[in-house]
Amino acid sequence: MSNDDLHPDRTNHHDLHPYMIECAAEAARVARGVRATQLDDPTHCPDWDVRAMVNHWVLYTSHGLEHRALRKQLSEELTARDFTADPDWAEAYAAQLERAVAAWADPAVWEGEVDLGMAKMPAGEIAPMIIKELAVHGWDVATATGQEYRVSDGAARLVLDVVEKHGALYRQYDGFADPVPVPEDAPVFERALASSGRDPRQQAMSKLDH
Repeated sequence: MSNDDLHPDRTNHHDLHPYMIECAAEAARVARGVRATQLDDPTHCPDWDVRAMVNHWVLYTSHGLEHRALRKQLSEELTARDFTADPDWAEAYAAQLERAVAAWADPAVWEGEVDLGMAKMPAGEIAPMIIKELAVHGWDVATATGQEYRVSDGAARLVLDVVEKHGALYRQYDGFADPVPVPEDAPVFERALASSGRDPRQQAMSKLDH
């Protein structure tokens, strides 16, 4: 794999949409692996159990992803919904992810701006940030439920680039904790997780606990 493969144009539909497809498919796989008995379990995020984490993940990475493409705001009904109250929430999430990814398949969607409520941002910059959400929160859910979240080198590099570019903004709104030290030769996705304030070693420990 060349360096160009790991550093695509971060606003380019052709380069980024495959990573969106990849991370959405992996998110759906992890969701299907969450057992109902795990929803009340604690997570590595303070004050969040698995249910709260899953609801945040489902809302922003599937409904939010589609709404950004359609230039719509999330409704109060959606933001207040407990998605896990549906026994088939994981299948519903997978179906919503497919709709969301399909909405971003049109190159025209990557043009123009997206209204975030408090500010507007180019769609081509929003898309990588939501791909990051798919991967990072996918890892959060996987870690809390004794699973593994797997990404390609290219997707991992994208996530690392987004985390490093927008880390200060996320920390301003308590979205990231302080960076966690990892070896310089650590895998790219582990470096991305660590830069976002997550300890990639927790996944290994979580798998031992389950």
